[in-house]
Amino acid sequence: MFSKSNSKAPISKEHKIFLGYLEGVISIILNTLLFGLKYWVGVKTFSIAIIADAWHTFSDSLTSLVVIIGFKISSKPADKEHPFGHGQAEVVSSVIIGTMLAIVGFNFLIASVQRFNNQQSAVYSTLAIIVFVISVIVKEGLAQFSIGAGKKNNARSLIADGWHHRSDALVSLMILVGIFTGRYFWWVDSVMGIIVSLVIFYTTYIILKESVSTLIGKEPAEDFKKEIEKIVTDNMSQDVLLHHLHCHKYGDNKEVTFHIRLPAEMKLGEAHRISEKLENKIREKMEIETTIHIEPIIDGKKYQPMFKKIK
Repeated sequence: MFSKSNSKAPISKEHKIFLGYLEGVISIILNTLLFGLKYWVGVKTFSIAIIADAWHTFSDSLTSLVVIIGFKISSKPADKEHPFGHGQAEVVSSVIIGTMLAIVGFNFLIASVQRFNNQQSAVYSTLAIIVFVISVIVKEGLAQFSIGAGKKNNARSLIADGWHHRSDALVSLMILVGIFTGRYFWWVDSVMGIIVSLVIFYTTYIILKESVSTLIGKEPAEDFKKEIEKIVTDNMSQDVLLHHLHCHKYGDNKEVTFHIRLPAEMKLGEAHRISEKLENKIREKMEIETTIHIEPIIDGKKYQPMFKKIK
């Protein structure tokens, strides 16, 4: 769920928001232009695949608008009603993007099947080839920028939007293949429309799987567990049994809870000092707020800790 926080220099919140706005604005402008070109070509050639891809491209503009709104909301500071901030709005944005994609894919799947049943074909032109070559280049460029910015800033909505761009680039590439083979087979346009719909569904799956998993709550990553274990090991002189490690993420705000078992005869003040020391060390090294629950080690009772006994 969380990776090592000291693996790279942290990105400022302002820089993250700026990249989110920049990606959204560029995407809206380019996708709207591409939509107009594709839709025009699709109408001229009577191609359901091209018209479907045009609306797929237009949906990119809508999802980029969702990204901008999501970044605006998630950048708001914590308040009384939302003590952990508004960072989860970005994950919600990704869910909205995935849902919108699913609707687009379903509509064009139905239209493509109907076109196949009616044995309707399409007549392509050189202009269609030029438009879709441009589309492949522009959309993959947007995908590279969006996914790269999303990974650099740990922004799920940017990564989701990037996959949306990439799916559009792949669809445009497939339609190019369909343009060159459509003159020999009447059913190519309908089949390409169905394939476009399936690609959209797969993109939806990729986006929703990660976002929904985050909202529900994910098992901590192994490197994250090991980093917590190392901090405890480096800062304790006595035996500590650590277990029940849980992570909670609210946008950029991270919370960790875990249990430690200490000797039953230890005084409460000393046990509190140990837990407070560990909380401060984790906050200092990982910038994560921690809550530690203390349990007594009772003779004769066996426990199964998450980590091995720490020396």
